[in-house]
Amino acid sequence: MEVGGGGGGKHFVLVHGLCHGAWCWYKVSTALESAGHRVTALDLAASGAPARVHEKFMRRDASEGLLMDCELVPITGTGSEGAGGQQRTAIVMGPRFMKEKYYQESPAEDVTLAKLLVRPGNQFLDAPLMKDEALLTAANYGSVKKVYVVVAKADEASTEEMQRWILAMSPGTEIEEIACADHAVMNSKAREHCDVLGRVASRCD
Repeated sequence: MEVGGGGGGKHFVLVHGLCHGAWCWYKVSTALESAGHRVTALDLAASGAPARVHEKFMRRDASEGLLMDCELVPITGTGSEGAGGQQRTAIVMGPRFMKEKYYQESPAEDVTLAKLLVRPGNQFLDAPLMKDEALLTAANYGSVKKVYVVVAKADEASTEEMQRWILAMSPGTEIEEIACADHAVMNSKAREHCDVLGRVASRCD
């Protein structure tokens, strides 16, 4: 987020989570722009509206059963996904997982949208950058002011206890809370999410 131009608004850069894309910010983007802010919603690499090749992950033979939950699926990367046919593990969100654990407080239309647009994701836990301890220092990671929005009580994909543990590992992080949302808080509590962003932005003047 950065201070905007003469209109007094801010510039918000919205970054999606695992398996999603810029599309998931459609409610928050609309509300922020209506309030006079500038918004850029990004598609990270291999994210966004799914390429047709990924449909193979959502089709299963009758003998295998239908993918319903969140599963780990081995894939062989090509091009940007992995040189030399390197095998990686993709995370694939099935419709039951999304409905019961990720979007359970969101409107049914948002669940339908997610079913159409989510795609296999990768946490890149084996990437060299993720193992570079020099990044997690007070001079690097610690130099950026952070605000963590705790989704209280309803989030089935990341419990409140887990979120509090993450906060304990990041001293100095400011805390905001949104009650009774799901993991897709940008959809289930879009208005409250925008209010939080507005409060954070007002502290950056």
